[in-house]
Amino acid sequence: MNYKTIIVHIDRSRQTAARMEIAAQLAIDFEAHLIGVATTGVSRSLYESVTPAMQSAALAPLLGTLQRETEELANRFEAFVQHAGVCSFEKRVMNDEPASALAMQARYTDLLILGQYDPDGTESSVYADLPEYIAMNGGCPVLVVPYAGNYALPLARVLIGWNASPEASKAVRQALPFLQRAKIVEVIVFNGEKQQDALGEQPGADVALFLSRHGVSIDVRQERIDGDAGEALLSVAANLESDLLVMGCYGHSRFREICLGGASRTVLQSMTLPTLIAH
Repeated sequence: MNYKTIIVHIDRSRQTAARMEIAAQLAIDFEAHLIGVATTGVSRSLYESVTPAMQSAALAPLLGTLQRETEELANRFEAFVQHAGVCSFEKRVMNDEPASALAMQARYTDLLILGQYDPDGTESSVYADLPEYIAMNGGCPVLVVPYAGNYALPLARVLIGWNASPEASKAVRQALPFLQRAKIVEVIVFNGEKQQDALGEQPGADVALFLSRHGVSIDVRQERIDGDAGEALLSVAANLESDLLVMGCYGHSRFREICLGGASRTVLQSMTLPTLIAH
């Protein structure tokens, strides 16, 4: 199994260069087609509703400026990946806000790469829930890159947060290209003795057997915790020096409002390593 189409979100954040570097390397490793998507940030409905008669002295220049700035972002992506040696790529400039544009594009890709929201950055807080929104509305796995730190490939040591939920199961299946290339894959189960209905008498044994049939050998770890599972996940990842965290994204979307479970919220706000989420 390989990722054959990869999308990376290109924006004005300071972390975009690192995100493009990871996306380019993954495209080379997986021999995938890489698409850089840059959006103007203005709802498509506004563009569609603006007619020549409505183009005021203020609105038309604003839309034109946003279009030019977005095209420049896309051009930077094109130059970057061409220099990096990506064989198959394209740039897309979309007149829409990121959530709507990326959720639509996500339906036709194997992996979508986003950046973690940076509260001290220049991007609007409107986009703080972008990764989870795409995970819950796009149908593809989302690789979220932290806004702080440097993360070089390969992602050799992978940690899976496992609780036998449908979301965790989907994340594991969609992460198989990473898992099959990793040198070490570890599964962490929290409070397994309290979840035997879902996890069985040997928590983690079923997912270990499933992955073994895909050529992935794993080490199952169990811990008892009393606090936030997200904090515990990040602590285990740090102790194991993991390069990638794989987990389900729990919650539901209602219109544009996101309500997340505690672990998902904590990891996406405080993440210290690239994290693949799926819903």
